[in-house]
Amino acid sequence: MNSITTLLRSKPAVLALGFVLGAAGLGLAHTTEKSLSANPPATLKLANPSEGPSKSSFAPLVKAVLPSVVNISTSKVVHNRMSSEEMPMDPFFRQFFGDDGNGRSNVPRDSRENALGSGVIVSPEGYILTNNHVVDGATDIRVTLSDKREFQGHVVGTDPKTDIAVLRIDARNLAPITIGDSSKVQVGDVALAIGDPFGVGQTVTKGIISATGRGNLGIEDYEDFLQTDAPINPGNSGGALINDRGELVGINTAILSHGSGGSQGIGFAVPSDLARQVMNEILKNGHVTRAYLGIYPQDVTPAMAKAFGEKQSEGIVVGDVSPGSPAHAAGIQRGDIILDVNGKPVASSNQLRMSISMMQPGTEVTLKFLRDGDLRDANVKLAEMPADAAQSNSSQNEGGSSALSGVEVSNLTPDIAQQLGISEATKGVVVNNIDPASKMADSGLQKGDVIQEVNHQPIQNVSQFESALRKSGDNPLLLVNRGGRTLFIAS
Repeated sequence: MNSITTLLRSKPAVLALGFVLGAAGLGLAHTTEKSLSANPPATLKLANPSEGPSKSSFAPLVKAVLPSVVNISTSKVVHNRMSSEEMPMDPFFRQFFGDDGNGRSNVPRDSRENALGSGVIVSPEGYILTNNHVVDGATDIRVTLSDKREFQGHVVGTDPKTDIAVLRIDARNLAPITIGDSSKVQVGDVALAIGDPFGVGQTVTKGIISATGRGNLGIEDYEDFLQTDAPINPGNSGGALINDRGELVGINTAILSHGSGGSQGIGFAVPSDLARQVMNEILKNGHVTRAYLGIYPQDVTPAMAKAFGEKQSEGIVVGDVSPGSPAHAAGIQRGDIILDVNGKPVASSNQLRMSISMMQPGTEVTLKFLRDGDLRDANVKLAEMPADAAQSNSSQNEGGSSALSGVEVSNLTPDIAQQLGISEATKGVVVNNIDPASKMADSGLQKGDVIQEVNHQPIQNVSQFESALRKSGDNPLLLVNRGGRTLFIAS
């Protein structure tokens, strides 16, 4: 089973190395001194001692970078309670541990959980970049440098939404890494991953950049990953991804593990530009402040472009607009297709979300968008993102349907609306079932979705829904309400 796996802090492991002596080797015991002395001396061709290292070696830059990469060892106390059913106990002792009301005693069982990760020294003041999941919940953090010096690590701040954390150690004579420009990274560039996988010690693996701008993986709230085939394993979390100049271009974060827990040649790193911005925000404000537009963005698929009467699958479609948001105040409407932000084309919903989130609240941006085929502009003053907005703005499963055969719907009642977590005033039809064999099974339409419009025509009941479908042809554009958030689905 395929799975995206965050590189959780690895637990220390002891490696046992076994050596096997083959049966053929036993024959040496029967070799006589006479036969050995009869062998002629071996003539070996040795390399010239004056020759340098391999011409294609990365040793010089690795040697320069290794002092910048650290091992991070964490521990935390885990509070468990074991019932008497799980641990037999003499009834005499139960009085000391209490009772859960069912005649079973609860014994407090505190345990200490240890884990390992990696980090990167980025400044002579002792600041270290790593992953949030490496230090999350830790009560003790120990940082070990490449020269074996060990220091107490202190958390300066964290940003779980990008899985970045900033630590600091009180140390001198540090070797901070050079931070590269991750925006210039291209597919095919050489990439080296450095960290401490499985606690075996500093390890370097080599590969290339396999992709840039990876998002919608469901790993973090904000994703703009560099993908690499340089092997990354548990314990590498928070380690360095460097280019062929020894510059930091990413913080190793996650792997696609196929359920094995080990590297399968698909690893993900937070770009250095994003990590650096997060660090600067933490050092300045103690937390990360993000800008907020207030729309639900969806990628424009060819089917959706056709349904909207557009020739090209460009930009992102506004699936919903949050009431009172900056987009709402600027006049952005559901169904608008945003083409660019401040003159820069928008290629995907994830790109738009990342672009806006990296701006500061109060920033004014100009959006170019299409509405009913007309090209328009809107000036929007971004606000600060509400605490619960990141999840609601993230993309959900999108898609289209070539027909609605195999879909069962019924009238939406106030009681059903309440069960679905949407306003009781919502009008439409609720999807009761979808035939797995139908084309709609792959469309993105889900059981429990409420269809509110067909080709921009509002519907209030099954009769209006069926009538609208008859007029829509083979490629209906549906407006769907899913948990209070609307989105478009087309085929």
